[in-house]
Amino acid sequence: MTDYTPPKVWTWNKPSGGAFASINRPIAGPTHDKELPVGKHPLQLYSLATPNGVKVTVMLEELLALGHEGAEYDAWLIRINDGDQFGSGFVEVNPNSKIPALMDRSGKTPVRVFESGSILVYLAEKFGAFLPVEQPARAEVLSWLFWQMGSAPYLGGGFGHFYAYAPEKIEYAIDRFSMETKRQLDVLDRRLAVSDYLGGKDYSIADMAVWPWYGGLVLGRMYNDSAEFLSVHEYKHVQRWAKAIDERPAVKRGRMVNRAFGDPAMQLHERHDASDFDTKTQDKLAAAAE
Repeated sequence: MTDYTPPKVWTWNKPSGGAFASINRPIAGPTHDKELPVGKHPLQLYSLATPNGVKVTVMLEELLALGHEGAEYDAWLIRINDGDQFGSGFVEVNPNSKIPALMDRSGKTPVRVFESGSILVYLAEKFGAFLPVEQPARAEVLSWLFWQMGSAPYLGGGFGHFYAYAPEKIEYAIDRFSMETKRQLDVLDRRLAVSDYLGGKDYSIADMAVWPWYGGLVLGRMYNDSAEFLSVHEYKHVQRWAKAIDERPAVKRGRMVNRAFGDPAMQLHERHDASDFDTKTQDKLAAAAE
């Protein structure tokens, strides 16, 4: 318990505290002028390998694995802790200043696409892949996609923040969001008990959206020791699904793109060609970051 009483009118008069205090603010818009780089491919991605960023790089690598040459892309690193997302060029692509953001320059008029779920749908429709055309299969995939978009804030901004990043441990907040995270895992487990993938028998953008968040959680890759804390071993069907997706070669590549943290061997800061996954190129990029 605390003796805090909310004021009649809230004002921003002190840092919020926690791991991301330096980039949190109650206003939108750019903080500085900075143009975005543009590479050789029509698709230009500006991102970081957070779960939301991984959704899109996995999708692009899966499209390339299917032979869609038009899905070749340049992936530029946006360091959110440095405030890159508040540069004027990035804000022009995404006025919400969140990664990922995509520019499609393949047509006469460039198309900006922001919000990770929107990017997945845009790419699926552009290339005719990973999103069924016929009903009810299409509705099922889109329902699970939007389930993720509405649910992940409870996992990331709720549980993850108060469990791993908040400046102090608040029992009520951790209990509240732990309960909701476990409820969501149960939702997924019940679905995956009767279906190979979230949308049905086929792998889709619904799986690409959910896996970086909940797959990462049950695989023990998120929020320190949270896998044990949340007893994720209980969700056997989610475990089966997460491990199967984790083994996909395109997923392995997608996880590496725009990663600037963790194991250096898993970091590919920028991606401009398939050859960038070569070990020598990775070593050069890691050395350049030191």
